Amino acid sequence: MIEGGSGREGGRALKTRVKTARKRSLSSTLWLERQLNDRYVAQARREGYRSRAAFKLLEIADKHKLFRPGQRIVDLGAAPGGWSQVAAAGTRAKAKDGVGRVIAIDLIEMDPVEGVEFRRIDFHDPGAPGILHEWLGGPADGVLSDMAANATGHRKTDHLRIVGLVELAADFASEVLAPGGFFLAKVLQGGAEGELLARLKREFATVRHVKPKASRADSAELYVLATGFRGPRPPAS
Repeated sequence: MIEGGSGREGGRALKTRVKTARKRSLSSTLWLERQLNDRYVAQARREGYRSRAAFKLLEIADKHKLFRPGQRIVDLGAAPGGWSQVAAAGTRAKAKDGVGRVIAIDLIEMDPVEGVEFRRIDFHDPGAPGILHEWLGGPADGVLSDMAANATGHRKTDHLRIVGLVELAADFASEVLAPGGFFLAKVLQGGAEGELLARLKREFATVRHVKPKASRADSAELYVLATGFRGPRPPAS
């Protein structure tokens, strides 16, 4: 049951409160309450974005000038498609002339997004980079990853799991990016990503952490942005 509303009283927005239902856990109730009171969730609905995460990418992309018309972008773990929507607009893949290309990759189905080509494939597969090159007709200009491993509730374990996921995404990026390309991925605050950052600094000209305003203040979520890809790694001798 939901109490309150989204109207204003005395110049202050009323907070929507959710009563714990018989079949809903307290954690689920708190999550629902947070969603109902999240201005980015409401804004995403108004502006037609698939998720509030779209605003994170919009802010990062605007600040760091990530997208240009004609780019070829890969969105890993793309469902439900909020980041793909932003990439399609930024590269003009959704324009009538379709100058950009955005390929969304996931293991679960995703509803069609204008200007985005969805492919159901496991990017962990050793043959995935080669397949992507064929789809794009060449290397990518950017690889996006807003993926997160399923949470266990144990912060250190969750951090290690998401770092491992980012490392796999970075492996993929190093195989498909063109020189000068960028890699943007979600990580969590913690001390176990030194090796990942050192690796990215070897492969990219600039590596930085970014936390957009759309990331919840109480969240450990961060993004690592690596720009200026130096080129494919030489084959091991």
